[in-house]
Amino acid sequence: MSEASTGVWRKSSYSGDTGGECVEVAVQPQGMRVRDSKNPAGPRLGFPVDAWAEFLGGALHR
Repeated sequence: MSEASTGVWRKSSYSGDTGGECVEVAVQPQGMRVRDSKNPAGPRLGFPVDAWAEFLGGALHR
């Protein structure tokens, strides 16, 4: 995935304002980007649309 456009980063509504262990996601045309909210300049993971949809489907059925 291209680093040129990372989209708008969003944190879960379940995350508090006190820090902790949170991730943020950004929607891109090619899929999703994921980063550690405590280290926004750090490494990012990229997932194609179909892989992200499969992940969410599995998470919803837990």
